[in-house]
Amino acid sequence: MNLNLVVDKTHRFDAIVVGSGMTGGMAAKELTEKGLNVLMIERGREVKHIEDYDTALKAPWEFAHRGKVPVHSAEELWANNRFGTLANEETGPFFTNDKQNPYIEKRPFDWIRAYHTGGKSMHWGRQSYRWNRQDFEANAKEGLGVDWPIRYEDLAPWYTHAEKFVGINGHKDNLEVLPDGFFLPAMPMYSPERHFTEMMKKKLNRPIIIGRTANLTKPQPWHTALGRATCQYRNKCARGCPYGAVYSSLSGAIPAATKTKRLSMLHDTIVTEVLVDEKSQKAKGVRVINQNTMEVSEYFASILFLNAGSMNTAALLLNSKSSRFQNGLGNDSDQVGRNIMDHHLGVGANATVEGFEDDIVFGQRPNALYIPRFRNWGADKQPNYLRGFGYQGGASRSDWKRGAGMDGFGANFKKEMTQPGTWNIGFGGFGEVLPNPNNRMYLDPEKKDKWGIPMIVFDAAFGENEIAMRKDIASSAAEMLEAAGFKNITTYNRPEVHLGLGIHEMGTARMGKDPKTSVLNKHNQLHACKNVFVTDGAAMASSSCVNPSLTYMALTARAADFAVTELKKKNL
Repeated sequence: MNLNLVVDKTHRFDAIVVGSGMTGGMAAKELTEKGLNVLMIERGREVKHIEDYDTALKAPWEFAHRGKVPVHSAEELWANNRFGTLANEETGPFFTNDKQNPYIEKRPFDWIRAYHTGGKSMHWGRQSYRWNRQDFEANAKEGLGVDWPIRYEDLAPWYTHAEKFVGINGHKDNLEVLPDGFFLPAMPMYSPERHFTEMMKKKLNRPIIIGRTANLTKPQPWHTALGRATCQYRNKCARGCPYGAVYSSLSGAIPAATKTKRLSMLHDTIVTEVLVDEKSQKAKGVRVINQNTMEVSEYFASILFLNAGSMNTAALLLNSKSSRFQNGLGNDSDQVGRNIMDHHLGVGANATVEGFEDDIVFGQRPNALYIPRFRNWGADKQPNYLRGFGYQGGASRSDWKRGAGMDGFGANFKKEMTQPGTWNIGFGGFGEVLPNPNNRMYLDPEKKDKWGIPMIVFDAAFGENEIAMRKDIASSAAEMLEAAGFKNITTYNRPEVHLGLGIHEMGTARMGKDPKTSVLNKHNQLHACKNVFVTDGAAMASSSCVNPSLTYMALTARAADFAVTELKKKNL
């Protein structure tokens, strides 16, 4: 019973976008630029670009705990702390308080969230890669999950569209496994990295590239028009970039949508349910609750874009029940909440580098090397697992902070710390996780949060394919470091890592051709409710091994274009 229900028929818009993160921002931008009046609803607090980046320009000694993870975060941000250092003094305010937003783990799940304007676009890794043709065809060829209803060619122009707007730096490397796109000038490699690249080509015939990231190296007119400027090489991106060089919804999509004067925003507002018109069986709006006042309201629109993040979008669908959708909106296939995927994290190798002591670098490059997938690609066939992985990492030189773990004191010790330390190099693997309907989340039938919303239960884990792949990720990384002639090689494969820690969770409302086995069609529409679109990670039918945000944004722009076209034809 909604005792505080406020029904105001003036709460009407052309479109409602749920979520203000990577895909919510892109949806709002595309829809407003095509002439629609859009309401964006964000469940968390408002963060204003630049003025709310409280730690952006602080020096290490200006933090009470020198930027480390405060003691209180062990209780309040317990899931974030599983990553290691996310909830530190520098970036902690941009992560969600897990104590206030609990979830249930039938099997452990590392759920990293960002409830505020911009969502996880505020601290994403910025690595931006296109999927290749094989990524869209692998499910069908291997008989896993469901076949994607689209192919690379369907998404290629929308990749270009997103790359131009966001601003991705990189080389055109002419690799089939990693298609080229629209790039700004690439960032440079360090000397040990150039050596590593040459040795990998010579000894293993493997291409190594500089990472392709969403940092502006040469802003274009459409970037500067939004107030965005050139990257300062500070590598403090996750604190919030006051220069707008790092792409986020706050620096890019939301300002672009705001310029149209057709965007309205609500903060601190949790969408609890999608409302369905019983006569037309179309969505007519959403019911929301203010997280602070507990006031319940309803808002109405012709089309809905659900971009709350793959887990919360699925939860919203499951919680939206009606006489037609008794198992949750669009859940005729019983696939909503299933097929949770992510990427491997916490597995790789490190080494020390000798012979480059005279090489000094200036600034802090916010980028790394990328080693494209080479397993189960071309002539390589692995007997123990399907699909493959890539690596991210590179070389770095230890600085004065190394002194915190060393013996010594006094003037000589301080003088020593002013000198550059040793070169180190390391790579962590990002491996593909297969779709598995038994990896799922669902709503607890009895337990609810403080807003009266059923709590999410996670029941998912890595399978045999993923475990076998992780062993190869560690050993192959060591093999490459050894081939390059580096020293003191060590491998790691963190046993406590669970699904979710890659912060690329996806797959809970997958696209597909058949309504009996999938939730969304080739345009990201719910099969059974055509005026509802899902374009965040929930839509994914497989996970590839590359960072997913660029693909999410391309899918969103493509779906928005289709939605507006259909709306103008009065088909929605």
